[in-house]
Amino acid sequence: MKELLRQYLPYLAGYKRQFLLAILGMIAVAVGTAGTAQLIKPVLDDVFINKDREMLLLMPFFLVGVFALKGIGKYIQTYYTSYIGQDVVRKLRDQLVSHLTYLDMAFFRRTHSGEILSRVTNDIARIQMVVANIIPDLIRETMIIVALTGYVIFQSPKLAFYFLVIMPLAIFPLTKLANKMRKYSKLSQESTADMTTRLNEILSNIEVIKSHSSQKYEQERFAKDNQNVFRFLMKQVKTNALTSPVMETLGAVAIGIVIYIGGKEVIDGHMTVGSFFAFATALFMLYDPVKRLSSLYNKAQDAITANTRMHELLDMQPNIIAGEQELTDTIEMITFENVSLEYGDTPALKHITLQAKKGESIALVGDSGAGKSSLVNLLVRFYDPSSGEILINGTDHKAFSLTSLHRKISYVTQSIYIFNDTIAANVAYGETIDEARVTEVLEKAHAMEFINKLDEGIHTMLSESGGNLSGGQRQRIALARALYKNPDILILDEATSALDNKSEALIQQALHELKPEMITFTVAHRLSTIEDADTILVFQGGEIVCRGTHQALLETCPVYQKLSRNL
Repeated sequence: MKELLRQYLPYLAGYKRQFLLAILGMIAVAVGTAGTAQLIKPVLDDVFINKDREMLLLMPFFLVGVFALKGIGKYIQTYYTSYIGQDVVRKLRDQLVSHLTYLDMAFFRRTHSGEILSRVTNDIARIQMVVANIIPDLIRETMIIVALTGYVIFQSPKLAFYFLVIMPLAIFPLTKLANKMRKYSKLSQESTADMTTRLNEILSNIEVIKSHSSQKYEQERFAKDNQNVFRFLMKQVKTNALTSPVMETLGAVAIGIVIYIGGKEVIDGHMTVGSFFAFATALFMLYDPVKRLSSLYNKAQDAITANTRMHELLDMQPNIIAGEQELTDTIEMITFENVSLEYGDTPALKHITLQAKKGESIALVGDSGAGKSSLVNLLVRFYDPSSGEILINGTDHKAFSLTSLHRKISYVTQSIYIFNDTIAANVAYGETIDEARVTEVLEKAHAMEFINKLDEGIHTMLSESGGNLSGGQRQRIALARALYKNPDILILDEATSALDNKSEALIQQALHELKPEMITFTVAHRLSTIEDADTILVFQGGEIVCRGTHQALLETCPVYQKLSRNL
């Protein structure tokens, strides 16, 4: 709990005005609460016992004033603490998502997207409760407790002693309950992440599920994860619910003792009826914030676990570190010098040496898992070589900033990514939209033939993952996006696989016309798309076993000959 407060209280420094107003509201609530108890004394002693008509006339105004003070204070405190809490959580969410986008590709390959979504949504929501509710409520309830404790001590130090001695005995059972709460919170959040992962998997693979009629199988798997969430949530509810009986029992013992001793004080004439009832009212009012405080402590355990999970992500640092040098010159040459790459203990590339110059087209072929995609992943620095160097214009590519490097490279992957935005925004992704240039590259990608048929043309909104487009149409937009950057290096990973033969031939022709302006790397599974490449690299087991032109390899390379028969 201390660690949680240590991490989030500094955030309040940026909201001094709002925090000051919230504190003033809390003070008003605390003073109004203590004032409510104090009004009991004159009502009994002056109005009912001494028959004081002047006090009777004043009492309604005092009551309205005290409750108005409490009400206004509660409004101010609630508004400003919520403002601070919601804004802090907004910043946390922004910080977390921004941090995630800079983590290495290796992280995303080993972590399920459902797990990440759960941490960004569910865990942040639990932390939101801390900043927006628990910390403000903790401060407010503490103020009320201080105000009422001061009042009961002022009224009768002797009676206050019994209450203040018995109530701390609650610390031991409450600590035990808090430890259990933290344990079940961790299990609950992990099971929620599992359920989110399962749901994400179902939605991502819905076509496979429906084509296999495996809805019942998936429903059973989801129901199992859902049941685990329910089970751990109920354990949390059960543990939290035990707080109230513990506090009720100890509170009843304390108040019972106070009533007995206080009654004797009134009978013996050492205390007026009004003073005793004012004391008893304050005591009853003190019991509520003490109980709420113990409940807040239990709720905080849920947030502590969520906070730990969130900071596990924030504490992760990327291994791919951007250089400080800006890559502003045109890329004339890229060189691989004895480059090897390992994924953990698994070798992906072994001793790769090659050179590509501006205007050259390099094709990469080989069986699945041979190392083709690993090589292009190194080009865009999704990974760094385990050994060897990659040089751009003679300079180690690690020396360049990632932003300036990526500005020079366009990468069209096998998986086509379409954003829930307009066609124009998808093509100019991350850059200012130049409609003339958007249209130009769409023409080169032979996409305007279907876009012209759309009512809103390039301003047509695309659905999630481009669901309102065919596979070939999505691929053309991805190609246009790559060309919009006017790159020095163009990487095509089966970028025309979803196109018909006519469209593919037209795009190949367009790419051939652009060839002198860039270095082109093409990962191919159909040899017909790379027959005109300047150099074809044949991969096997992470090594380049042959290199040359299409015709030369057909004559000299057994591996390529085998591929030509199979592809």
